[in-house]
Amino acid sequence: MKEDDSSWWISGAPQHRNTLKLFSELHLSPALQKQISDANFITPTPVQAGAIPPALEGRDVLATAQTGTGKTLGFLIPLIERMPKGSKGASALVLLPTRELAMQVLEAYRQLTRSQGTAALVCGGLAEGPQLDAIRRGARLIVATPGRLEDYLQRKLVNLSGIKILVLDEVDRMLDMGFKPSIRRIAAALPTDRQTLCYSATLSAEIREVANDYLKNPVRVEIGSVLKPSPNVELRSFEVPTDKKQELLEHLLGANDGSFLVFVRTKHGADRVARRLVRSGHSATPIHGDRSQSQRNAALRSFAQGHHRVLVATDVAARGIDVADVAHVVNFDMPKEAEDFVHRVGRTGRASSRGIASTFAAPDEVRDLRKMERKLAIVTKKFRVRLAPQAQAKTA
Repeated sequence: MKEDDSSWWISGAPQHRNTLKLFSELHLSPALQKQISDANFITPTPVQAGAIPPALEGRDVLATAQTGTGKTLGFLIPLIERMPKGSKGASALVLLPTRELAMQVLEAYRQLTRSQGTAALVCGGLAEGPQLDAIRRGARLIVATPGRLEDYLQRKLVNLSGIKILVLDEVDRMLDMGFKPSIRRIAAALPTDRQTLCYSATLSAEIREVANDYLKNPVRVEIGSVLKPSPNVELRSFEVPTDKKQELLEHLLGANDGSFLVFVRTKHGADRVARRLVRSGHSATPIHGDRSQSQRNAALRSFAQGHHRVLVATDVAARGIDVADVAHVVNFDMPKEAEDFVHRVGRTGRASSRGIASTFAAPDEVRDLRKMERKLAIVTKKFRVRLAPQAQAKTA
């Protein structure tokens, strides 16, 4: 489908048109409709327009759309509307790859329910007590990462027999992180007559396998290319010696306004880049897997609130980052895969905003960069960096 086409179609059935233009057109409870209006959600994004109507009908949904296209609201609205009223215990389960993303989904859920909808956050890196207390008090929604939820299942601390709706969000990331066995064991503990909503940025053979295993005759929603950066992002590439990347980053910080999300390959590299930026007078903080959960939360919150202008992140730590108005993404280290490039770049240029993504390629990485450009069918604005003596980037 074209990116601006909000039609949806059912695999193996005639194509249906969806004409949803405004959230107010949805047949929702007055309370939920008011919350959507109060939150100033007026016009649905294409993935929301495509996925919400069939989900409200009780259909399974397989949706592919890039990060930042509104997938969270796309599954929360039908989930809230369709959860059995007055039921005790969990009737809906959302599985996600990271703690950060789980917390953001829970926050959005509370916003849409005015905190009246009871929910439990189940994820590693946080104390078990509050999580188990929320479950025991009869939380109707569980938002979880697979590892911790499977642990609770094995210890018989959670009962999933009442689940009516399962959401697999960013399922491609969960598979990349090795959660496929955990998802399979969790799904085996759920009723077979549930509704399942599956969201992914890509549609690989492995994603199709998941869809075949867990979804029944799903509505297929595809918005734009599933492996292509947003047209709202200006793509730039810099051929720069490895030992000059830090200097180039500092030059870009001085020449551009707004926040910077900088991607590096290793945890040690994230610490090193952030430390050097701080020494040079920039407000920067790292986020990676070796930092405690409280440190990761604090770094993300500080970046989102503008207290730190630069967030230096590894790929895994950044999976759940959803910060509005990131002005500039920098691939300080080249991504290993084209898919990682798309995920990184997708952190800027969200919704109708514009963004810039800069990729640093050492001379021996230029061939890999060109190969990735061909695979993604993209063209970057190319620069060859000449930093001495005054850190200037000149067009090649």
